[in-house]
Amino acid sequence: MRFENGDQSSNVEDRRGSGFGRGSRGRRAGGIGIGTILIALVAMYFGVDPSIVLNGAGVGSVAPGPSAEVAPRPPAEDEMARFVSMVLADTEKTWHALFRAGGQAYREPKLVLFTGATRTACGVGQAAMGPFYCPADQKVYIDLAFYDDLRSRFRAPGDFAQAYVIAHEIGHHVQNLLGISSRVQEARQRVSEREGNQLSVKLELQADCLAGVWAHHADRARNVLESGDIEEGLAAAAAIGDDRLQRQAQGYAVPDSFTHGSSEQRVRWFRAGLAGGEVGQCNTFDGGRL
Repeated sequence: MRFENGDQSSNVEDRRGSGFGRGSRGRRAGGIGIGTILIALVAMYFGVDPSIVLNGAGVGSVAPGPSAEVAPRPPAEDEMARFVSMVLADTEKTWHALFRAGGQAYREPKLVLFTGATRTACGVGQAAMGPFYCPADQKVYIDLAFYDDLRSRFRAPGDFAQAYVIAHEIGHHVQNLLGISSRVQEARQRVSEREGNQLSVKLELQADCLAGVWAHHADRARNVLESGDIEEGLAAAAAIGDDRLQRQAQGYAVPDSFTHGSSEQRVRWFRAGLAGGEVGQCNTFDGGRL
């Protein structure tokens, strides 16, 4: 990817090296038992949004604990932090323009960099959960060590693969601003677990499509994509499909338990957003083929 002017977002909150606060190593952390955290970790590896598990534990808004002295950071990590900040800045440009065109105002989210664990309004965020968006505080959380997993464990290297991860989480923020997330969460309370999983899949595939919408407009407006970038993004989308993750974890896939969509679905919806650049093309809830 090319960010020629190197614009960085002012919405990055850097908690790396900060103290997690009392209770992070004990029986309970921010009101969540160790058992709940373990369930959330297992859920993440099966493609479940960790906030669903954590919210189910009855966790309310929890402020970050007191910060300890920030440790020096390796140059490579700081370079990655700058890259993430530039991606975030580019998503801000795109979504401001798209919301303005639709007669609405875009409210920028925060992106929190953390190491190991941190407190969020959705409960305790753990690095093992992977990047996630918390609608309660409108923040994206990421431990940059995830990108090592993306490259080595998921075999999806490249800067655009990394950008896709951020753009997907920003897609969740867009859904939150449009009221889609809250409607889905309310609907999940009224249906069976299987039907609830299907709603989650639709929400996640829509976020993939919205990530493609960002890439479409970012490239048209600022020529950010280079040769091979699209392939990197598609590889990342395929790498974190529910079917692939479940087969890695247990040797077989259980479609009724999918919460993010199969590799084929994630790639197809990302392509749809990338090709057309229209938010209206990302309606995964219209009853058509997922």
